[in-house]
Amino acid sequence: MSSNEGSLRSFKHRNFRLFFAANMVANIGTWAQRIAQDWLVVSDLHKNGSELGIVTGLQFLPMLLFSLYAGSLADRLDKRKLLLITNTGSGLTAGILGWLIISHRVTLTDVFILAFTLGLFGALDTPVRQAFTSELVGKSDIANAVSLNSANFNMGRLIGPAVSGILIKYFHTGPSFLLNAGSFVFVIVSLILMHPSELHRPPRDDKDRKIMEGIRYVRSRPDIVAVIATVFFASTFGLNFQIFNALMSTRIFHKDAGAFGLLGSVLAVGSLLAAIVSARLDQGRKPKFIIACAAIFGVTLVLQSFMPSYLTFALALPICGFFALTTMISANTYVQATTPYELRGRVMGFYILIFLGATPIGSPFIGWLADALGVRQTVAICGVMTSLGTIVVYLFMRKRLARPQLLA
Repeated sequence: MSSNEGSLRSFKHRNFRLFFAANMVANIGTWAQRIAQDWLVVSDLHKNGSELGIVTGLQFLPMLLFSLYAGSLADRLDKRKLLLITNTGSGLTAGILGWLIISHRVTLTDVFILAFTLGLFGALDTPVRQAFTSELVGKSDIANAVSLNSANFNMGRLIGPAVSGILIKYFHTGPSFLLNAGSFVFVIVSLILMHPSELHRPPRDDKDRKIMEGIRYVRSRPDIVAVIATVFFASTFGLNFQIFNALMSTRIFHKDAGAFGLLGSVLAVGSLLAAIVSARLDQGRKPKFIIACAAIFGVTLVLQSFMPSYLTFALALPICGFFALTTMISANTYVQATTPYELRGRVMGFYILIFLGATPIGSPFIGWLADALGVRQTVAICGVMTSLGTIVVYLFMRKRLARPQLLA
C-alpha cells in the first residue's frame, strides 16, 4: 500500500464516504455561521467583548451540562438515529436565527437563547459523533478516520469564514445562518442512505451503561487523565480564536467583515496542514507528545499577541492553528484508540465535557478581560496559561506516565 493509499484508507468504507462528503458541506456552513454570529454581536448589534464572551459561553454551556449524559446515550442507543435527531434540531435552530436576522427582528436576547439551543443539540451530537467514528471504519482505522475528519472540519474552516465574509459584506449576516441550516440536510440524507449492516458494531448486551463507570475508567488511566488535563488548558485558554480574531480585527486593526472572515480561513491553513500530516502518519500520539504540542501552542499565542499589523497577525495564525490542531487530533485519537468500545461513548462524553465544557466559564471571563485589560494583553495571558498549565500537568503526571499502561 502506498503512503497516499494509507492516508486515505478510511475511504474504503462506504458509510464513512457518505458521512465525510455530507460533513464537508456541513462544516462550511458551521464555520460560516460562527463568523456571522461573532460579527452580528460585535458589529451589527454594537456589543463589546463581554457580550461576545457570553454568547460563546451560552453556546457551550450545554456541553458542561449534558456531555456525560450524551456519552451514556451513545453507549446505549443507536448512534445513527441519535445523529438524525441532533442534526435536524441544529438545522432548525440555525434557520430560525437566520429568519429573525433577515426580517430585522433579531435582538441580543434572541441570540442568547438560540446560541444555547444550538449548543444543546451540539452537546448531544458531539460525543455521539465521536463514538460513531469507530462504527463507520472499525477500530483498526480509527486514527486515520479521526485525522481525515479533522482535515474535513478544517476544510470547512478554510472555506466557511471566507464565504461568510463575502455574504456579510454584501447581504449582511442572515444568509450565513441560512446556509448553515441548509447544510444539515446533507448530513441527514447521508445518515438515511447508510447501510446499517456495514457498521462495525459488536454484539449488544443488556448491561446498564452507567455514567460513573466511564469516569471510574478514566480515573484508572493516568495517561488519559494527563491527556484530558492538557486538553482542558489548551481549549479553555488557547482555543478562543473566535473571540481573539473578532476583537483583534475590529478593535486593534479596524477591519471590515471580509478581513475578519479571512482570518478564519488563514487560521485553517495551519489546522488543515496538521490534519493532513496526522492522516499520513496514521498513528495516535503519546501523552508526552500531546503535552509538548500544547505547550508550544501557548508560546505561539503569546508571540501572536505582539504582532504589530493585520498582515503579521494573519501570517502568525497558521502556526498557531498547526500546533493547536496537532494537539487536539493527537489527544482525540489517543483517547478513542485506547478505550474499549463499550466505554467509548461515556469516555468521549467526559472528554468533550473537559474539551468544550469549560468554555461557558472561560469565554465570558476572556471577553471581560479583553474589555478590562485590552485585547493584546488577554491573548498573551491566555497563551501563558496554556503553556504553564500543560507544564504543570507534565510535572505532576510524569512518574505515572513512565509506568506501562494497559491499553484497549
